Amino acid sequence: MTKSLLNGFGVVLVTLLLLSIVNPAIAQDNKAEVAKTKETLASMQQVNINEADADTLATLKEIGKDRALKIIEFREQNGPFQKPEDIMKVKGIGQKIFEENKDLITL
Repeated sequence: MTKSLLNGFGVVLVTLLLLSIVNPAIAQDNKAEVAKTKETLASMQQVNINEADADTLATLKEIGKDRALKIIEFREQNGPFQKPEDIMKVKGIGQKIFEENKDLITL
């Protein structure tokens, strides 16, 4: 009797474990965590504003695709940035955006 009770408990435990793994709500939480982790990793990588493509520039905070294209257009017309602060010469990028990204920008 005791052995069958323990086996029954094991089946219930395994079932609960499997339900928690395949539960869509839990899976959605995991997807959100993965997205947040990717965002965190991207924000930790430095971006060379003289060489980066639009997708890489868009990983900077508050830059996005439109501003990334403006950065590329600016450097094509004016040559490479001489210092990180020069990114503020790009229309739409001011002190606030520079401050948010100054540790992530490299030349």
